[in-house]
Amino acid sequence: MSVLTAGPQTSALLTDMYELTMLQASMQSGTAHRRSIFEVFGRRLPAGRRYGVVAGTGRVLELLQDFRFGADQLRFLADRRIVGEDALDYLREYRFTGTVRGYAEGEVYFPGSPLMTVEGTFADAVVLETMILSVLNHDTAVASAASRMSNAAGGRPLAEMGSRRTHEIAAVAAARAAAVAGFTATSNLEAGMAYGIPTLGTSAHSFTLVHDTERQAFEAQVAALGEDTTLLLDTYDVDTALRTAIEVAGTRLGGVRIDSGDLGIQAAEVRAKLDELGAVDTTITVTSDLDEYAIAALAAAPVDSYGVGTRVVTGSGHPTANLVYKLVAREGEPGPDGTAEWVSVAKTSAAKGSRGGRKQAVRVLDSGIATEEAIGIPQLPADLDDGRELLVDLVRDGEIDAAFTGAEGVRRAQERHAASVAELPRTARRLQDGEPALPTVFYTS
Repeated sequence: MSVLTAGPQTSALLTDMYELTMLQASMQSGTAHRRSIFEVFGRRLPAGRRYGVVAGTGRVLELLQDFRFGADQLRFLADRRIVGEDALDYLREYRFTGTVRGYAEGEVYFPGSPLMTVEGTFADAVVLETMILSVLNHDTAVASAASRMSNAAGGRPLAEMGSRRTHEIAAVAAARAAAVAGFTATSNLEAGMAYGIPTLGTSAHSFTLVHDTERQAFEAQVAALGEDTTLLLDTYDVDTALRTAIEVAGTRLGGVRIDSGDLGIQAAEVRAKLDELGAVDTTITVTSDLDEYAIAALAAAPVDSYGVGTRVVTGSGHPTANLVYKLVAREGEPGPDGTAEWVSVAKTSAAKGSRGGRKQAVRVLDSGIATEEAIGIPQLPADLDDGRELLVDLVRDGEIDAAFTGAEGVRRAQERHAASVAELPRTARRLQDGEPALPTVFYTS
């Protein structure tokens, strides 16, 4: 089991206390078992972003699978008097039996996009709020940054190398989210094992420093890892290290890495010297606090790949996607025939409003290029409903679609992301501040 499933027993207490106090109060008011629809959406994108990327969906489903209240959790809740006996009895038997629909992981999104809807009883759905938001807000922020970096790299490979810059569990989640949005490898071995992401890594400056000379360090690394390894050049002097590297490994040396200085100038000088020495196939990797702007600035430099750490795992300045989880519809009172209609509900508070009702979401296309994010409440007009449907079934009557989880889920999300970005107008790839690449238009029927 991956560390991302929060331990061997349960994910149930990855939640805020008020989720369970709402459960307790709703049981007393008689509304706990009222059918409800909750929706995850973002009111706006982070400043200057042209689109966001949905990530973390597979992790939500993995955690949902383990969302159970065992004896230890129930004892904790009882000892702290967080909820009463009726709520404890309910939680003891808790199994989510509702339906979850949402944007496929890897899909791009815009302000107001209904990224995930959770339908079940109020009690079933409300206790999932914190878990869902904590996963989606983190992973979506990372994937949205990673997608911008992938676009800036212009097809050159990127490796996620940020494990030492974030929480140990967040590091695995970040590696997964970056892979969804175009990164080709990670340094994190747990992410590699859990999600099938290619891993890479060779040596840090400490490996050079522990040896008496740089030559001895290079000889030891080549002896252990082979001549196809990547040698780190900037512990002392880059020019001297480069010549030593070729003397030790020969012209078939796999690669060199530069981690400091003016990376563009350094890369050009290193490339010229490699070619002069006959190491024409030796690749150049650059690291050192890269973000999408630094990567874009290196577009003309002879760089073969990038290693990105701090900026990708922290969302490149936007560590959360600011997604919210709001009740948008509830079951009304039964009519004369015994059936109940859905009642649309919404917040109207200033700057924090929501749009009530069940929704249909379609990406409108013109000659294969997206032109609009069309949201129907509850349905779109007939002339718009032939666009690309965005909502897919993730959980049906409590049954999780396993195809969205694990390594297969990551692979599918990578494909979905590549196809979604390819549909966007060219303006979506600009790094300059601007409006969302597509307008979100709401249609009320």
